[in-house]
Amino acid sequence: MGASQNLFFLLLISCYIFTLVAAQDESGFVGTVDPKLLKKKVTTSHFRFYWQDIVGGSNATSIPILPPLPKFNNSFSAFGLVRIIDNALTLTPNLTSKLLGRAQGIYAATSQTELDFLMIQNFALFEGKYNGSVITILGRNVANNKVRELPVIGGSGVFRYAKGYAEASTISFDPLTGDTVVEYNVYVTHQK
Repeated sequence: MGASQNLFFLLLISCYIFTLVAAQDESGFVGTVDPKLLKKKVTTSHFRFYWQDIVGGSNATSIPILPPLPKFNNSFSAFGLVRIIDNALTLTPNLTSKLLGRAQGIYAATSQTELDFLMIQNFALFEGKYNGSVITILGRNVANNKVRELPVIGGSGVFRYAKGYAEASTISFDPLTGDTVVEYNVYVTHQK
């Protein structure tokens, strides 16, 4: 066999092996996505919600599942505090205004020196074509900053393949009860 025949034989074997490996991937747990499932048209939407964090009383929507660490219990940081939430998302800052959805998830105090939270939440919406769809937000929230930016990391329903960001601004905080109203402006790119 000449050099060109050896090269041809090696290329033929390489193509066979590549085809065999590709076929194994397709028949296993991973495969390609049907392009028809991926809509090409996308839009960017702006949503405004008022996040109602009710931490006390018989109608609390934010429940501590871990208290602050003893060393930080009386400090400003609340380091170690973890709360699970099912907060109302309303049309206006008034708790009795129209309910648009629920913010469900957890937040945890993650700084020893400032009021800084890791926010993990799903905005489950109830209104119109968004009913049953979810926007997922995960990020850092420094509570004393006037405006905090958190990433939109995905979603479901209308928000499948979503990306974007949310800006959070505290509207009111009651130091006696701990109840807080936060305005969320969510800018999300999603399929039409």
